[in-house]
Amino acid sequence: MTSVPKTQATTQSAAEPRDWLHTLSLLLVVVGIVISGYLSYTKLTNVSVICAEGESFNCDAVTSSVYGKVAGIPVAYLGLAAYLFIGALLLLERRVTFVQEYGIMLLFGVTLFGFIYSMFLVYVQAAILKSFCVWCLGHEVVMTLLFVLSSLRLYRSLKV
Repeated sequence: MTSVPKTQATTQSAAEPRDWLHTLSLLLVVVGIVISGYLSYTKLTNVSVICAEGESFNCDAVTSSVYGKVAGIPVAYLGLAAYLFIGALLLLERRVTFVQEYGIMLLFGVTLFGFIYSMFLVYVQAAILKSFCVWCLGHEVVMTLLFVLSSLRLYRSLKV
């Protein structure tokens, strides 16, 4: 019995979901960089955050709270660093041997941590501060989507 070689169409269709997930991940990283970059800018320049008006929205109260820093470093800076690191992993994934081998797993680990910490921050906004920041919620949605995409990519890489 002889094996039939894969046709180019079969190979391309098998690779498309990964490329689509990779591209979507890169787009989300750009959105995350814009959000965390803006929040970092407001911290750096000591400018008020543009925020939605309403009783339950107060971006300055959220970003200036005790939960807005980790070890004295604003969470916005840490978020920006995380998105830059995730972006670097995605961009180097096909170019650097170490990242080719371990990039998907590293990406999953970073986004898992980011997702868990983001959910903690949502809890803090809802239960402790009783005030929300639309920029922070935007970041939390982006990180959640990145976690989902990295989970799908990891699942597909382990399945192959």
